[in-house]
Amino acid sequence: MTHRGSRVLHVGSLSRVEGEGALRLRVHDGTVTEARLEIYEPPRFFEAFLRGRSYTEPPDITARVCGICPVAYQMSACAAIEDACGVRVDPVIRELRRLLYCGEWIESQALHIYLLHAPDFLGRASAIELARTHRAEVERGLRLKKAGNSLMELLGGRAVHPVNVRLGGFHRVPAREELRPLHEELKQALDDAWDTVRWVAGFEFPDACVEADLLALAEADTYAIEGGTPTVLRADGTGTSFPVRDFTGHVSETHVEHSTALHSRLDGRLHLTGSLARFAISGAKLSPVALQAAVEAGLGDPRAGAVCRNPFRSILVRAVETVYAVGEALRIIEAYEPPARPYTEVPPVAGVGHGATEAPRGVLYHRYELDAGGLVTDALLVPPTAQNQGAIEDDLRRLAQRAILENDPDDGELTALCERAIRNHDPCISCSTHFLDLTVVRTSGAASGGCDV
Repeated sequence: MTHRGSRVLHVGSLSRVEGEGALRLRVHDGTVTEARLEIYEPPRFFEAFLRGRSYTEPPDITARVCGICPVAYQMSACAAIEDACGVRVDPVIRELRRLLYCGEWIESQALHIYLLHAPDFLGRASAIELARTHRAEVERGLRLKKAGNSLMELLGGRAVHPVNVRLGGFHRVPAREELRPLHEELKQALDDAWDTVRWVAGFEFPDACVEADLLALAEADTYAIEGGTPTVLRADGTGTSFPVRDFTGHVSETHVEHSTALHSRLDGRLHLTGSLARFAISGAKLSPVALQAAVEAGLGDPRAGAVCRNPFRSILVRAVETVYAVGEALRIIEAYEPPARPYTEVPPVAGVGHGATEAPRGVLYHRYELDAGGLVTDALLVPPTAQNQGAIEDDLRRLAQRAILENDPDDGELTALCERAIRNHDPCISCSTHFLDLTVVRTSGAASGGCDV
């Protein structure tokens, strides 16, 4: 059976960060002429909500943007407002923030690896089906996620939308003895993270290559999580960096007709942020144990220049990052001495502040303008998912084109490939689980006159 005529594949409902959307793929005479994510979720107006609010409120308000990575929004908001006010927090507070962020990385990466991504590699339609055949592995993933949640509950007050974060630090910081039970839980989590690396290293990975530029934060002496300098590794191997305050001078957002979500370009080019970008740009700064995990996983040694551009292998990078995050959490807990105060005072100052952190899915940028009384007069949030949409569409187009040229898959096979391609990038939890209705329109001869189905 041939599928060389014109056809339109339409997946009617998929969703991303707190949103919904669809996928449309147009093929004419064996050539993919269009691959697009149609995001139709109504605008959520968080930036408008923030205008006129007190400068102390964005960390709590923006945490509601995402139930999976609220810490990322809180930390980027704090960084931007503290920048506007000219405040640097106590180094111990920064370490506690990193510890809280490690909790989010652990729970989010474990959730994606075990419940969203692994079923693709093991021929299962869902995590529930996976649990029937790989119960021990799924239980291991849930233990890992629980360890991350435990960190978020202790430091943040609760695992979802933490309430203990404030400008300058925390409302309350833990005593040393409160961290002791977490230390024991994290030692088990480190074993589970290592077993995760070994498990996913045994998966079969299709060949693929992301051709977009890579964007991640970088720091001089550590793997960037809660701050850093935006750094670019271009597709041709060259690189550059720029200050956080210049972010919007390089990353520009535009409306596209088929999406209510903005698309982004980095200096006019497609770019990708997230685990693959972090590993490519800062992999050499991983801890020794995480570097060992990367080598054992078959990713190579980033100290020798190893870069992974295969999006199907992103699950390996996430597993290595989980090893790193657990190890970082243990390091911080072992060295922890409570600060004299749980927060640094942040008095209001008229000005503009910029902040960026590494959410599990990539660079999350915030900008706030404050008046002298501390009211927010302007706000801008640039999430990683919005930045990645153009690169994901390009990835879909190229993967589908290669599949058509090599084995001419039927509509079901082509749709399954596109589902996997989107989950490779983990745009959000609902993106990975609500990829549903398929509509196919086929014609032959002249090109189809439109996308309507």
